[in-house]
Amino acid sequence: MQMRLPNAHQAVVAPEKITGYLLSDANEYSAAKADFFYRFGFRRYDWQILANALRQQGANNGVVRTVETAYGLHYIIDGIIETPDGRNPLVRTVWQIATGTDYPRLITARPLRR
Repeated sequence: MQMRLPNAHQAVVAPEKITGYLLSDANEYSAAKADFFYRFGFRRYDWQILANALRQQGANNGVVRTVETAYGLHYIIDGIIETPDGRNPLVRTVWQIATGTDYPRLITARPLRR
């Protein structure tokens, strides 16, 4: 059986991670991600929808790799994300359980090709 994200039910997705990064066109790097998520119906004013979809993606898919960092353990998860338009693309999320904590926090999300 494939490893799952530990304590996924406690996963934290900071509002600013969505509004200031994944759905932000403030710079070239974040704008590419924002364009991707906007194409599937996500919107900044409804940022909670993307946050919930990312939590579900993290909870419903197996960990493909872990990476030890100076800040804690990163869990990399590949799987579909449920979108407002129903096309449900493949996305990679990275979650961190910081040293001294036991709950995962979203680090990033990006599209994957099928």
